[in-house]
Amino acid sequence: MDLGLSEEQEAARRLAEDFVDREITPFVVDWDRDESVDRAIVGKLGALGFLGLTVPEEYGGSGGDHLTYCLVTEELGRGDSSVRGIVSVSLGLVAKTLATWGDEEQKRAWLPRLTSGEALGCFGLTEPGTGSDAGNLTTKAVRDGADWVVNGSKMFITNGTWADVVLLFARTNDTPGHRGISAFLVPADSPGLTRRTLHGKLGLRGQPTAELVLEDVRVPAGALLGPEGKGFSVAMSALAKGRMSVAAGCVGIARAALEAAVGYAGEREQFGRPIAHHQLVQELISDIAVDVDAARLLTWRVADLIDRGEEFATAASQAKLFASEAAVRSANNALQVFGGYGYIDEYPVGKLLRDARVMTLYEGTSQIQKLIIGRALTGVSAF
Repeated sequence: MDLGLSEEQEAARRLAEDFVDREITPFVVDWDRDESVDRAIVGKLGALGFLGLTVPEEYGGSGGDHLTYCLVTEELGRGDSSVRGIVSVSLGLVAKTLATWGDEEQKRAWLPRLTSGEALGCFGLTEPGTGSDAGNLTTKAVRDGADWVVNGSKMFITNGTWADVVLLFARTNDTPGHRGISAFLVPADSPGLTRRTLHGKLGLRGQPTAELVLEDVRVPAGALLGPEGKGFSVAMSALAKGRMSVAAGCVGIARAALEAAVGYAGEREQFGRPIAHHQLVQELISDIAVDVDAARLLTWRVADLIDRGEEFATAASQAKLFASEAAVRSANNALQVFGGYGYIDEYPVGKLLRDARVMTLYEGTSQIQKLIIGRALTGVSAF
């Protein structure tokens, strides 16, 4: 299918497609069952430049535009959402945020390592008691001489047990709500920082997800990312772009569901002919195809707005809302095409549905996206 891409964009897409088919697809079932991808995948992603997309080359990045980033992310989502999530968090939420908000010393210290795959980052925002209500987080950082001392806990942190640096959000004063929050770059090996892997997840089982506990973790003043008290702005700017990444990954899930359903419908016979001949099976497949294209175009609109320097946050919420819900619908429709075989993990569609379900929850639930979109349209905040 001709997507109207430039030669450079198409080359990046084909590189990612080949990487997925060679380095990810053959191992997906085992990684899902083992609840861990092969950690060597991180270095391979870095070697191809996938962990440095849109980051300036002077800091070790690969450069490129945000549409290229979406193309690569879609392919990774088609292959394994666990791998896509590792990239989206370390690059999309941490490295790209560091490139935007960091000072020169912070950029030089972390970006070359993050973009090469030598190091991974995680995004320490969600807490056991604060998910959607991130402005009321309780982790605290108290100034002690030239340092900050941090106490608190974080939950559902992607890359948490693998990360080398935590982009951590903590309350630095008693101002209620988001105005008292600051952002810090905390080395993951800091004394007092403990990490526990979360097992038994419904989906994204190959991705390292963790609980972080901070007990008197001491970080220097130079670890502050952006101005003190502006941490919520740092977090929201990261999540706005992160929602584009999630949407692109969801396009990949929906596309994988489409490819699996079409392939199976052409092979599986019932009532004396392949099930692709039956009208209601074609209806399931056509619904998936429409969702794939609609989600992709919404996602590409966000990339275009970012690259042109225009406001994109509302468009990102629209793309994330539609694409995540579309991924669930598409995987569910594909499972219906497979029938009983879709319910066992020898076939891909059950995993696609399990992986898709969390997309409507993290980086802002579907309900939060609707509130963001509604606020933009009406000028009234319903939060």
